[in-house]
Amino acid sequence: MSAETTTGPTEDQVEILEYNFNKVNKHPDPTTLCLIAAEAGLTEEETQKWFKQRLAQWRRSEGLPSECRSVTD
Repeated sequence: MSAETTTGPTEDQVEILEYNFNKVNKHPDPTTLCLIAAEAGLTEEETQKWFKQRLAQWRRSEGLPSECRSVTD
């Protein structure tokens, strides 16, 4: 039984996204984002949205505000 929905990336896609987030770059530039999107089989918009949400989640887990640009804010 498959839980395939259009609401988000599949487990395999999340694995690729997580790997890139943790090992490559938490702030991918447009070129890198494009490559990650292609690798995961997602659109650049979906990939960017995932990175933005994942970064906010990571910042909260690190005890940082989810949106600030620098540590001095």
